[in-house]
Amino acid sequence: MREVSTGRVVIVGAGLGALYAALKLAPRPLLMISPEVLGQGASSAWAQGGVAAAMDPTDSAAAHARDTLRAGAGTVDPAVAELVTEEARAHILDLTRLGTPFDRKPDGGYVLSREAAHSFARVVRVRGDQAGAEIMRALVACLRETPSVQVLEGVMATGLCVEDGAVSGVELALSGPQGSAPLLIRAPAVLLAGGGSGGLYALTTNPPRIRGQVIGMAARAGAEIADAEFVQFHPTAIDCGEDPAPLATEALRGEGAHLVNRLGERFMLAVHPDAELAPRDVVARAIYAQSQAGLRPMLDTRACLGDRILTEFPAVAGACARAGIDPTREPIPVAAAAHYHMGGVAVDSDGRASLDRLWVCGEASSTGLHGANRLASNGLLEALVYARRCALSIEARLGPAQDAAPVTLPDLPPGPVPDPALVARLRRAMTEGAGVLRDAAGLTRCLREIAAIEAAQPDCTALLNMTATATLIAAAALMRQESRGAHCRTDFPQTAPEGRRSRLTLPEALALRASLEPETT
Repeated sequence: MREVSTGRVVIVGAGLGALYAALKLAPRPLLMISPEVLGQGASSAWAQGGVAAAMDPTDSAAAHARDTLRAGAGTVDPAVAELVTEEARAHILDLTRLGTPFDRKPDGGYVLSREAAHSFARVVRVRGDQAGAEIMRALVACLRETPSVQVLEGVMATGLCVEDGAVSGVELALSGPQGSAPLLIRAPAVLLAGGGSGGLYALTTNPPRIRGQVIGMAARAGAEIADAEFVQFHPTAIDCGEDPAPLATEALRGEGAHLVNRLGERFMLAVHPDAELAPRDVVARAIYAQSQAGLRPMLDTRACLGDRILTEFPAVAGACARAGIDPTREPIPVAAAAHYHMGGVAVDSDGRASLDRLWVCGEASSTGLHGANRLASNGLLEALVYARRCALSIEARLGPAQDAAPVTLPDLPPGPVPDPALVARLRRAMTEGAGVLRDAAGLTRCLREIAAIEAAQPDCTALLNMTATATLIAAAALMRQESRGAHCRTDFPQTAPEGRRSRLTLPEALALRASLEPETT
């Protein structure tokens, strides 16, 4: 394998966590690895709701923490919830200073939306459903003006080099239809901020590229993975045949939109006291049940928003227009879709993984904030808080910054890329076996299918990263013999008296998978 050495800290990813960490690390020399043009294709840019923060004088960080604990169904780390919610306000002010055009009132206060399971309106937004895109736009503009940051666009990280228990570099491959042979970039520290795993499912709201690769590469290097079984399914993906499915933001239900089926029934009234504002896992299962029964669930915004949806929620309106749906005259068909992975690389309060010199932030990490069911709009908040904490930890570990020349990549020859048919097969297996509803038989079939997919293209590192994460999700789901939050086992419908987080390594998950494979004669 060819090698290049640099004194720059390497950041893998180009979403909110990656950009914010890079700005906090400046003027330390950095190398950011982005598979696409900076700011494009990141899950953060697709986030519609906004950032949760106690900005109202009648609200408090303590109330925000309590809501986070309640939504997380018994597995949220209370210290982490307190830490993150206490920092929230400062990050909103910082993003404002960096140029994010949050919606404001005439008196200068922030416009706040209420989303499911929040006891207050505390979601800070931009133009209704444009928060992710606008925050990313502001941060990209700042980063472009930061000379200490070198960005490699169109490059995919595929692995980590580990020596004596410490990460010493990142393996790269050129993205695109031709792929590439690996190149090792040796670096003093690595921060992974490359997104979650929603794209491992056939129906997802995530960008097409986000398929668990970053979690997989960390797991294949030996990092411990936490809470892998907890995958959040968004209740209201727009059911219009697009892949990925457009999102009908939860803020619509916060504005008063109702869920109905094709018979005109408001089915959530009989499911939960909070109806449409029940926790996401409850609403997602209700939507799924309506879909399975052929009752065509829909989101009706006509009474609460009318024509205002066209201007106040332009992303939703645009998706509806592409699908030939007029939300001012008809309800929007919806379905439950894989949306956010609460699990990921286990990290401490400074974002450090179990491998030395490896930090992780954003959806690829598992901090203990989300528990079994992420509270709405806590995802972007967690990315901000831990991006900063990772930056501070890296600074403390490495000491004073030294100058480092830009990295020049050699020409890389073509190499294997994932077979699209195998990726589609993997996504079907995850949806059918490790989806909204799970049982031992389905999870066992899923793990066996993942093993077969892996064996069909064993020389493709990118595919192995996907199957590693898929294996961890399904194995952890099989091991958790209860229903809790987003993890619903139809064969174990009760919730255990005491909540616990799961911890799993890839060798442990592979051993479980191997034990399920049919015996050969």
